[in-house]
Amino acid sequence: MKKYFVYIVFSLCLSGLGCKAKKQAPAENESATEPDVVTLNDAQIKNSGIVVGYPEMKNIQATIRVSGTVDVPPTNMVSVSFPMGGYVKSIHLLPGMEVKKGEIIATMEDQSYVQMQQDYLTAKAQQTYLVNDLKRQQLLSDADAASKKNFQLVQSQYETQNILLRSLEEKLKVIHIDARKLRADNITIDRPVYAPITGYVTQVNVNIGQYVTPSEVLFSLINPDDIHAAMTVFEKDLPTFKAGMEGYVFTNNDTAKRYPVKVILVTKNLDSTGKGLVHCHFEKEDFRIAPGTFLNGVFELSAANIVAVPDDAVVRYFGKNYVFTTQDGKQFKMEEVAIGDSNDGFTALLPKKNIDWKQTKLAVEGAYSLIGALKNRMEED
Repeated sequence: MKKYFVYIVFSLCLSGLGCKAKKQAPAENESATEPDVVTLNDAQIKNSGIVVGYPEMKNIQATIRVSGTVDVPPTNMVSVSFPMGGYVKSIHLLPGMEVKKGEIIATMEDQSYVQMQQDYLTAKAQQTYLVNDLKRQQLLSDADAASKKNFQLVQSQYETQNILLRSLEEKLKVIHIDARKLRADNITIDRPVYAPITGYVTQVNVNIGQYVTPSEVLFSLINPDDIHAAMTVFEKDLPTFKAGMEGYVFTNNDTAKRYPVKVILVTKNLDSTGKGLVHCHFEKEDFRIAPGTFLNGVFELSAANIVAVPDDAVVRYFGKNYVFTTQDGKQFKMEEVAIGDSNDGFTALLPKKNIDWKQTKLAVEGAYSLIGALKNRMEED
């Protein structure tokens, strides 16, 4: 009886070991339970359209994306004022209107304009008298009929009057009065304001009847012939930009329309955020782009021969980029990657520590099917 009992115990032990070994069997395929690994059979691979291959060396055209605004150089922005205070008699402008250089854009009036013309004509008449008096005093002095002191006094008065006359001529010139044509019968109380440039109006700051001082700006004008794109570039990318570099910009309102630009100036100073300005000239001017308009820009760098994979090999998952590497073509591991630029259907893979991309087999097609399979397996677990 004791002998049979030992045999039964031994049999149970063998049975227990067998069960334990059976439970541990999956340990031989332990990678199958890894959260970033998915294993497919031949039929699944075929149905999912998965193709395995190696990255290739491709000539990828690198690009830099920046943002900025439409800008106008100070020489093309004009603030129009009137050099003498006065009342606005008429205005011929609205914001957005085009103007031509020399066109009358407003009319000013004030009693001081009349006074200035009067002063000039009076000074001119006085000068005529002094010219004749100077000649008389010269003759008398030469004939010793009068003292030289009288001649010198008249000469001084003549020179003083001449200075006054010249200063009044210049004052009349700034309010657009030709002193040579001024007579008593053409004195006027109003004066025109002319457009100093050809361009368009951005601001009208006055209204009819308003009194303005010489320091007040009546209108703001812009000459659009030299508008340019002022693009903001990070410090690390700034050395990449050189004069003559080409690219294109587009607005948020019309991303499909591209405006070719060429770099004309790269600033040497940085702002408080570590960014610098790159000024670009529009290759084809479009006057519909208003100064201050926000721009996005893309600039091409020289092409480089770098490791790349087909665009379909890279998947974006929860804000990160991944590829699926494999050794046997059946078990695929999701590997996070840093990508570069894309060109002609290929995306550059940036270097990663401990991985030689050129020697790494991966799914070059069907990567999104592998993401789907991985998600399904995680849900089942």
